Amino acid sequence: MSRKWTRSSATREVLLSTARQVFLAKGYGEATVADIVDASKISVGSLYHHFGGKPGLFLALWEQFMRNQEDRTAKAAKAAKGTTERFLAGARAYLEGSWEQRDVARLFLENDGPAEFTTLRRQRGWDWIGGNKRLLGLDDSRESHVLVVLLTTVMGESGREVAACESEDEAQVTIDAVIAVVRKMLATAADVAPTPSGG
Repeated sequence: MSRKWTRSSATREVLLSTARQVFLAKGYGEATVADIVDASKISVGSLYHHFGGKPGLFLALWEQFMRNQEDRTAKAAKAAKGTTERFLAGARAYLEGSWEQRDVARLFLENDGPAEFTTLRRQRGWDWIGGNKRLLGLDDSRESHVLVVLLTTVMGESGREVAACESEDEAQVTIDAVIAVVRKMLATAADVAPTPSGG
């Protein structure tokens, strides 16, 4: 049973790795199942068994990318002290991940993918908004909601900018600039936040 599981896991990894290369080379729309099967030397039956087809492979790659980003962000935030610094540490880690994984980040930031990708990406965006709200310790006010939506949107678009950089130096300058802007946004939000009643 263990050997069968290992073999199955290895097959999945080969298919994912090959699909990544094919999607990066051709784009999702132009890539075919035949391209992936030919390059991986794994049967079309195995591909459908493990992933259900081309859309499943794309979405599995995206989930892998997002899990890596979430793990990296959570680890960085946990190591920092203070609400603002935790958020900024997580933000920097997210942007650094966008650079380090820029090939697939660019793939996922294009509007190329299976039909369900847009819906799943939107849902993940709401999940990130909820996580950022908890990280920042925000209340349920409308101002807090607007702030966390703006911050999450800024980070998503900034990840796109970082992934599009031409060099590591350019990426680092961009990351530093984003963190400086986000720090100012958080400071401004703290200045204009409504004072709790009764205090």
